[in-house]
Amino acid sequence: MATEIRVPTLGESVSEATIGRWFKKPGDPVKADEPVLELETDKVTLEVNAPASGTLGDIVAKDGETVSPGAVLGSIVEGGAAAAAAAPAPKAEAPKAAPAPAPTAPAPAPAAPGAAKDHGPAVARLAAESGVSPAGVAGTGKDGRVTKGDMLAAIATGGAASPAPAAPVQVRAPSAPVDAEREERVKMTKLRQTIARRLKDAQNTAAMLTTFNDVDMSAVMNLRSQYKDVFEKKHGTKLGFMGFFTKAVIQALKDIPAVNAEIDGQDLVYKNYYHIGIAVGTEKGLVVPVVRDADLLSVAGIEKTIADFGRRARDGKLGIDEMQGGTFTITNGGIYGSLMSTPILNAPQSGILGMHRIEDRPVVRNGQVVVRPMMYLALSYDHRIVDGKEAVTFLVRVKEALEDPARLVLDL
Repeated sequence: MATEIRVPTLGESVSEATIGRWFKKPGDPVKADEPVLELETDKVTLEVNAPASGTLGDIVAKDGETVSPGAVLGSIVEGGAAAAAAAPAPKAEAPKAAPAPAPTAPAPAPAAPGAAKDHGPAVARLAAESGVSPAGVAGTGKDGRVTKGDMLAAIATGGAASPAPAAPVQVRAPSAPVDAEREERVKMTKLRQTIARRLKDAQNTAAMLTTFNDVDMSAVMNLRSQYKDVFEKKHGTKLGFMGFFTKAVIQALKDIPAVNAEIDGQDLVYKNYYHIGIAVGTEKGLVVPVVRDADLLSVAGIEKTIADFGRRARDGKLGIDEMQGGTFTITNGGIYGSLMSTPILNAPQSGILGMHRIEDRPVVRNGQVVVRPMMYLALSYDHRIVDGKEAVTFLVRVKEALEDPARLVLDL
């Protein structure tokens, strides 16, 4: 008896995955719950475990193929018998005359873009509000379905939106033969393709602007140095800077709610909760797990959550649901040595804070030139939602909280 291996449910908004690689070959023995293959989605890489013990039978979906949730990937033959041996060979029969081919029906005319398909409630609502019919919009979703983004583009242009290419096509001049021999061409992973597309979409869609400030990290560093051993002994995790930054960001978001909002059609949605995304670099690309309701966590709770995310991100163990629903993002290029950068928005969020490396610099304090550990901060924001005054005020609030950490305790 054969047990099918199917694509598991991939999570909200994830409609397909790519076969990364099979860990087993047909005929190899497998145990129940043993990983047999790796799937790459546009958000995470995940392993598919064997649903039963036995021998791996036929592999239906090969490496590099794109599959949908529920699709059959292969099978496991229980009892160790090969799939071919499990079924008796069909009894030979006398050849029969081939039946006359049935008359070929004329090919149906291609349907109009967006016609006769259920595009979902968001598209239906936009159609009702704007008067733009999905039937006249070229869909870029699965099976030609019209997405919310397609509708917004059509509304913005006052007509039908032309379909966007699945991936940017770049034409490059051919390399010289002596150089071409030394080049290596590697297919982009699903995750890398999605990172490229989302970052470019953010640049194309949002009115993105970046404002800068610097922060004296003396107070936070002294506090961390004083309590790091006691903190680690009590909570079982190291006291880093991210807990302080997350708390400072939440306090600033409460003061400037526009930075915690997003655009939905012609509406502004203000989030009265604080799900903070923390960008984590992995070998396969950047992922952004979300610390949910971070305002309800202590510094220790935030540090524990972020440490766990970092470990599981590097091992490819993060769940898709753990990277959805963020309202604001923090990215730390300082751990790689970055002095200053302009981070790109994590759409549809309206703000992202960039941290950078700490270095001793001369600054003036009370009329005296002194050396202080300074860090540049960068806030990239969507100018469609956030005014310049609000962006600068937000960053000043973060700076004030970090330079006087007692504000975080007293909620000032």
